Amino acid sequence: MRKRILVVDNEEYIQEVTKICLETVAGWDVLTASSGAEGIQKAELEQPDAILLDVMMPDMDGITTLRRLQTNPATQHIPVMFFTAKAQLNDYQYYEKLGIKAAIAKPFEPMILAKQVAQALSWNFEPY
Repeated sequence: MRKRILVVDNEEYIQEVTKICLETVAGWDVLTASSGAEGIQKAELEQPDAILLDVMMPDMDGITTLRRLQTNPATQHIPVMFFTAKAQLNDYQYYEKLGIKAAIAKPFEPMILAKQVAQALSWNFEPY
């Protein structure tokens, strides 16, 4: 069964690159959202297998979005990984305490992104 990933990032370029990478390399279905509010709405409606969430977004940042996903009965079971330009060790430790599955640094390596996601979620990964 194909995995479905929701990518929540305010940068359209990041959405496009991530979508192409995960669809091409892993054969997963990728949904996108441009804001935390849109991401929560799509997560509720589409029930993806995982969410890649940008930390730094205008209006509602990734941490606020994560907390809303975690307290929403319709989305609290969906594993979340952060996309972050802030890649310091203490940030990763803080993110882990928040309950995320992984933090992937931006800029990311497009050809290994699917493998990083699969490893973080303990999914079997076979390049598509």
